[in-house]
Amino acid sequence: MKKKIVIIGGGLSGLYLGYKLKKEGFSIQILEANNRIGGRIFTKKNDHTKVELGATWLWRYNEELIKLCATLQISLFEQNTKGDALYEASNTNLPERFQLPGNQEISYRIVGGTATILEKLSSDFSEDELQCNQKVVRIEDQENSIHVLTENATFTADMVISTMPPQLLVNTVHFSSQLDLNLIEIANNTHTWMKDSIKFALVYKTPFWKEKGLSGVGFSNVGPFTEIYDHSDFENNHFALMGFLNAGLANETKAYREEKLRAQLFNFFGEAGKNYLYYDEKVWSKEDLLHVDNTTFLNPHVNNGHPVYQQDYLNGKFIIAGSETSPSYGGYMEGAIYRGNQIVEQLKNKF
Repeated sequence: MKKKIVIIGGGLSGLYLGYKLKKEGFSIQILEANNRIGGRIFTKKNDHTKVELGATWLWRYNEELIKLCATLQISLFEQNTKGDALYEASNTNLPERFQLPGNQEISYRIVGGTATILEKLSSDFSEDELQCNQKVVRIEDQENSIHVLTENATFTADMVISTMPPQLLVNTVHFSSQLDLNLIEIANNTHTWMKDSIKFALVYKTPFWKEKGLSGVGFSNVGPFTEIYDHSDFENNHFALMGFLNAGLANETKAYREEKLRAQLFNFFGEAGKNYLYYDEKVWSKEDLLHVDNTTFLNPHVNNGHPVYQQDYLNGKFIIAGSETSPSYGGYMEGAIYRGNQIVEQLKNKF
């Protein structure tokens, strides 16, 4: 009989685990709390232009992710950095032009958008195997099985794998058996990547920055944006800029952030910078399916890949996965794939 595995979370980690485990002959069900798959991968289409409000780049040293892209026949292209960059040191001077170093590490993007990975991984899942709007609230450890309770259903499995960020898991899911106290302490002090980010994107009719000899790359010590990049597509048919806003603006309104951004765009690019077709943003700190509100400051990537995540729990029936648990590139897309491969090998040897 096939071993049944319930996977909590339909982000990259959960979808990859489901994809690999199904190929290995396991019976799988992926439960996603949101009404969409992807988690921190969020490719959004605005005015016929796809923009990334979540995970965007990969690099040549992301070996496991690059292998996956090759397997799924997903193409990559270089992030455009041709032309001058702009740097705003203070609010008393206009941004200065400078040339980016020629020996910097190349960033790559995915042709068709990062969500292409999600589409390829999930293409063979049935409606039963991948279910959205299934928020897990409780896990019950039985003698020969394990039950996963959502707000509207109960699922029974031989094993459960959680891909929720560890801090979110231990604070929002109730367990019938007490979890290891050391695990709870480490989870509460594990940084969740992107939880402090505000990403924005601007769609334009033309790539005006290229006409000015600019790369679209900009940095600011002043804000509201701290970084900005060319975000046009591979075919160079749709044009956009994308970047990060100062995290301190998270509690302001979208209208306030956009107004401040427009003034800064004028300082950087002149009138053309303000003439965008569409503005969008994602304040990740407001996503209650990503993290829990608390006042504890955690350094980026702290406790990512901690040894406590490499253990089984609930009598060997519960595994904690997800990018933050990866000992390699924790928090990034590469970490999601690396950790997934670890677990697949573990389960192949176990069953």
